[in-house]
Amino acid sequence: MLGCDDPSPVLVTNPGGRSAFLLLGDHAGRLIPAGLDGLGLDAATMELHIALDIGISRLGKRLAAMLDAGFIEQTYSRLVIDCNRDPDHAGSIPEISDRVPIPGNVALAPEAAEARRAEILRPYHAAIAAELDRRAAAGQVVQLVSLHSFTPVMQGFVRPWRLGVLHREDSALSSRMLALLTEALGDEAGDNQPYRMDAQDYTVPLHADARGLDYLELEVRQDLLADEAGVEAMAVLIGGLLTRAGS
Repeated sequence: MLGCDDPSPVLVTNPGGRSAFLLLGDHAGRLIPAGLDGLGLDAATMELHIALDIGISRLGKRLAAMLDAGFIEQTYSRLVIDCNRDPDHAGSIPEISDRVPIPGNVALAPEAAEARRAEILRPYHAAIAAELDRRAAAGQVVQLVSLHSFTPVMQGFVRPWRLGVLHREDSALSSRMLALLTEALGDEAGDNQPYRMDAQDYTVPLHADARGLDYLELEVRQDLLADEAGVEAMAVLIGGLLTRAGS
């Protein structure tokens, strides 16, 4: 599926970072392989939240520099394949996303779906696993930080949260970060908002659970990442609180 001119599905920033944090961006990119003809979507659609987690690529890179942390991001659009969904999940390759039809995903042949799994989803998760293996062999402590962003309005509901922590009530890092965010932001800090961590989540359970790693899944409202000043402000806030929560 990926041609010789298509970029790698995985981009690693600061691979030798010394921080215990390993930053992840499941939905950081919005590329579409050339052979998929844009999935039948126009350029304006590819700017929307359904195509990527807006601002997360820039935020992850800034946090990587600030914290001396590694950042592994997936470069292709979540509309090609969602790397935070089990590949057997119905939403892994969506035919409709937030009421927008995705023509290139309709009635997808099994072999075409398998090509997306083999060439995008698996290499991304293999890169995460390889980095975790490397750190384990070196005796390094690891805390997974999965970065996501959410649209300010969803189906007419204005979301009041600035940041949210998604968890399953089994993470000390998540509890500490939520407490610090609540102290800083009050009601604008979301506890399992705007989503709950549940069986749909794939990345954290896949990599954290089997290894017994602590984790944080952090959601940032997208309007707060709309420009470089916003990204910098969020990086300063998140980086400072992460340093305290992880200590």
